[in-house]
This record gives sequence, structure tokens and C-alpha cells, in this order.
Amino acid sequence: MPAAGTTTKSDERRQHVVDAAVSCFARRGFYGTTTNEIAERAGISQPYLYRLFANKQAIFAAAVTHVGGLLTETLTAAKTANNTMSPPQALRAAYSTLITDGDVLRFLMHANCATDEPVIRDAVRTCYAQQVTIVRELLDGDDEAVRQWFATGMLDNVITMLGLADVAEPWAATLIDA
Repeated sequence: MPAAGTTTKSDERRQHVVDAAVSCFARRGFYGTTTNEIAERAGISQPYLYRLFANKQAIFAAAVTHVGGLLTETLTAAKTANNTMSPPQALRAAYSTLITDGDVLRFLMHANCATDEPVIRDAVRTCYAQQVTIVRELLDGDDEAVRQWFATGMLDNVITMLGLADVAEPWAATLIDA
């Protein structure tokens, strides 16, 4: 008989919890979200949640890893999917598509804010390290282009979260046209 928490069924439940956690954390952040809310959204009991994950930090770290995987898949596919754009343009277009999922974008923003927790800080650093490695590879090792891509991505986050495409003000147009 397999050990508790190692079956295919528990792996599926664990992924379901991570999906629910991304959604919950996206709305209220690490500090404002309870494990009970995550359990309810995942359709499981809180005691079972703790059989799958040791604590809330472990759930959040697993969610960072999951979202990092989405970023990796999206950015890697961008280079091979679009030969009509330059690599930076293809990466930006792919990232812009990914962040239209408000949960993913809000979760990423909350992840940066929860780095006072060592487990979360380590997960976020690992996520950034993976993304920098991929973007550097896709931009042919040009570190300045990598920094520019990340800076533009951070600005895209602000534009998206504030809904600036719908704001007819000069200051919004300044940011959008950057």
C-alpha cells in the first residue's frame, strides 16, 4: 500500500488545491487568505488539505512553482510559434496573453509581496531564476535586452491591473505607448 499522499489521486487533489490556491491568493494575497478558504474552493476538508501540504507557506510555494511553469511554457512556446515577430516582440505578446488571466497576474504580484516568508522568497527567487534563464536564452544572451524585457513586463502588469486601455487620460496613454 502506498504511503499517505503519494497516490495518483492525491497528486490530482494536490494540483486541484494549487489551482484553487492561485485563485484565492490572487484575490487576498498570502496574508489575507485562509487555508479554510483554499480547502472550500478546492472542495476538500481543511484536515485533508493538511495531509496534502504541511502548511500555508508550502501551498503558496507550490502555487509559485505552478505559475512559474505556466510562464516557462508560455515563453518557450513564443519563440517557436511566431516567426514574423522579433524575439522580444514574440515574448511580450506571449506574456501579455498570459497576464490577461487576472488570477495569474494578481497572484504574481502578491507573490512578490509575500517574500518576507523564507519559503516563499526561495520559491519566488527560483521562479525568477528560471524565467531569466529562459528569456536570456530566447534573447541570445543579451543581458540588457533581458533587463528591458522584464522592465517592460512589469509595466505591462501595471497597465493590465489598472485597466489603462480603458482610461482616456494623457498619463495613461504615456504608459501604454511606452
